[in-house]
Amino acid sequence: MKTNPLMEKIVSLCKRRGFVFPGSELYGGIAGMWDYGPLGVELRNNIRDLWWKTFVHERDDIFGLDSAILMKKEVWEATGHTKEFSDPIVEDIITKKRYRADSLLEDNGIENADGMPAEEMTEYIKKKGIKSPEGNPLSEVRTFNLMFKTTVGASGGEGSVSYLRPETAQGIFVNYKNIIDTLYPSIPFGVAQVGKAFRNEISPRDFIFRLREMEQMEIEYFIREKKWEESFEHWRKETKNFFETVGLPSDMLYEHEIPEEGRAHYSKRTIDFEFQYPFGRKELSGLAYRTDYDLGKHREFSGMALEYTDKHTGEKFTPHVIEPSFGVERLVLAVLVSAYREDEMDGESRTYLCFKPKLAPVRVAVFPLLKNKPELVKKAKEIHLALKTDIGRVWFDDNGNIGKRYRRQDEIGTPFCITVDFDTLEDNTVTVRERDSGKQKRVSVAELSPYLSEYFV
Repeated sequence: MKTNPLMEKIVSLCKRRGFVFPGSELYGGIAGMWDYGPLGVELRNNIRDLWWKTFVHERDDIFGLDSAILMKKEVWEATGHTKEFSDPIVEDIITKKRYRADSLLEDNGIENADGMPAEEMTEYIKKKGIKSPEGNPLSEVRTFNLMFKTTVGASGGEGSVSYLRPETAQGIFVNYKNIIDTLYPSIPFGVAQVGKAFRNEISPRDFIFRLREMEQMEIEYFIREKKWEESFEHWRKETKNFFETVGLPSDMLYEHEIPEEGRAHYSKRTIDFEFQYPFGRKELSGLAYRTDYDLGKHREFSGMALEYTDKHTGEKFTPHVIEPSFGVERLVLAVLVSAYREDEMDGESRTYLCFKPKLAPVRVAVFPLLKNKPELVKKAKEIHLALKTDIGRVWFDDNGNIGKRYRRQDEIGTPFCITVDFDTLEDNTVTVRERDSGKQKRVSVAELSPYLSEYFV
């Protein structure tokens, strides 16, 4: 498989600067699992918190939920996941290694293989003479269920079988009745959830793009059936607006209308929002019209009434659902790709991450000009503490000379660096240096907090 120079640089930076580490690296690593380091967890949390602020805190029609990862197996049987939640798999006849068939086809120049029927994939493999990465013949394509199976309790047996959830959506659907019984929301309304999901991916790949353990940000928006097209278009616009908010360039974003044969079994319409990653144009998030499929199935299998009663007319009906779904890791990677820059400053090459200020893992770094001058160090630490209290995520850095500190902070995306020098001791002003342009400005210590805070609103 070809490597991508930009992708290699981003992966290297993430490891070197503490954004993302390979999972279980001490013992050789485990495919499809990655750990977020000190800077990565801040970036991820900032994106997640901005999503929650945008879609929950700033709206009156969305409510939050945090459901359990493990649910009874009947949940997944009801919705068809135990039969339908699968990907195409193909096997190297010699080595017995298994590969995701659509990815293998795409690697061999077959476009839009995702969603192609297994029989058609098998024909392509035979017709094009496609081999495994080791150059061996391949088996016929078959489906492979992606859910992780486990047991709950000590008794064992079929009754103890459960699954790690492959999506967060079902936790919302099985709590739908609890929410309408406790909050009495007016339709349309939505329920948002951020949480872990698990998929036994056949061939995890492309850094944090395709994983076995991931985090999802999803909304199930409950509507009247006749309003689905209007609501779908609303969430289409809201999704695009959010991408702009986190700094994704519009010329790197695309909409892909999924044809009927490629849609999930529960969907009547699906749009994939795709991003131009270094390794190709791939799905970033999805928008689906799930109809009343999920509530209908849970009503059928549980025997519980899951209708909505109109407060004014007394009309009873099963709501339909629009689902905007975002993968946290894919969004983190898109933000990293969008922010990565290389240029030259003061006669030296530099690498920096042009994060939106509100997303930056470190908002401000405070330096003493010289680390061996106690009076400068003391003043710098006083400013550091005050800013940390006011705007949070402020670092103190006295390692190396000023030039090296700037480069280090640029590389992790810190928007502003503050240098405390001898003039500070005389006039109580500091040098504020801006990341992208390198421009510097003297600012009074008393005005620092309000001056910087406006960038992080």
